[in-house]
Amino acid sequence: MRKILFGVIITLIVLFTFKYCGDRKEAQIVLKANSQLIQEQLVNVGKLIVTEGHFSEVFNYENSKEILGDLYTADKKALVVVNADVTIAYDLSLLDYELDEKNKILRIISIPEEEITVNPDLEYYDIQSDFLNPFQAEDYNAIKETVKRSMLDKIEGSKLKSNAKNRLLSELSKFYMLTNSMDWTLEFNENSNVKLEDLKILKY
Repeated sequence: MRKILFGVIITLIVLFTFKYCGDRKEAQIVLKANSQLIQEQLVNVGKLIVTEGHFSEVFNYENSKEILGDLYTADKKALVVVNADVTIAYDLSLLDYELDEKNKILRIISIPEEEITVNPDLEYYDIQSDFLNPFQAEDYNAIKETVKRSMLDKIEGSKLKSNAKNRLLSELSKFYMLTNSMDWTLEFNENSNVKLEDLKILKY
């Protein structure tokens, strides 16, 4: 009887051991599968997000040069019509993150800064210059720099940057939904310039 009871106990211990090991292995497989899915999503979202805009403006360029003190002034001027294509991009392939598999946390460490590109097309009209003060390369360079600064000011005053930020948040919200669905936690470091609340207020 004792041998039978001893055999039953040994059998139960072996069965519980196999079940425990099996459950742990299954949990590890699920955890590994989840982290792999998150990793794949990060790769898929790691692309260039581009917001485009167009600006038009007219500039009056004037430059005066005094000759022999104030006895004579040599003037030059031009009318400049500017059509500029502007892009604001986030290169999410540069997203810095880490996966904490043990605590089931996706931690966004930093998000790349936006890249602003201005491609102006300049057309010059009514160019007038004095023989003693002709148009030169530095004039065209000065006009280009003035145009670029003006376009950047216009971008700051427009909705283009906020639209680009909203597109960025829309992409990042995919991580929020994915981690939530798998019982993971999404965290943002302070230097990421994004808060979790920014994603929670989005309407899906």
